[in-house]
Amino acid sequence: MSIRNRMTPLTTVALGAGLVLAAVTPALAGTAHTAAHATTTAAARPAAVTTAQGDPRNVTQRVADFYGAYIDAVWDGEDPASATDAKALRGFYLTASARKKVTAWEHENHADGILFAQNTPVKWKAAYTGSGMGHATTRVTLTWSDGKHPEVTRIDVQSDLTTRKITDLRQVR
Repeated sequence: MSIRNRMTPLTTVALGAGLVLAAVTPALAGTAHTAAHATTTAAARPAAVTTAQGDPRNVTQRVADFYGAYIDAVWDGEDPASATDAKALRGFYLTASARKKVTAWEHENHADGILFAQNTPVKWKAAYTGSGMGHATTRVTLTWSDGKHPEVTRIDVQSDLTTRKITDLRQVR
């Protein structure tokens, strides 16, 4: 047997061990996936994975939480519980004076006073825009359609920094 023939099995074993080590090391360290693992698991989950996190002490996060839950409740309008859910969310997140102001706007405009519209947006986002005198302002951007040029509206939502309750909502023109 030639030296070349004896080295081939040894080379194969060494190469295989190196590949196994390269595949296992990131997994053991809790870091990035190998290309082979990513390829095999891609079919097992959606293409775009979304993560979310929150902090109940952050007023902007609370506004985002409110709009997310409220839009979900309104979006599911065919569910008999949706109207009750939307009302309960208003009761929890808005002060009594803000609820009165929203109700007055709704009677005058025949539309939803949280969304300032008669329909439901397909997307939303909330961004901190400033604070002062015990209040913080969050700009909520509502997206009403998909595509290259979606229609958007904006609402400035004022929250009390102590109670974290929404105290005022104003359409941005």
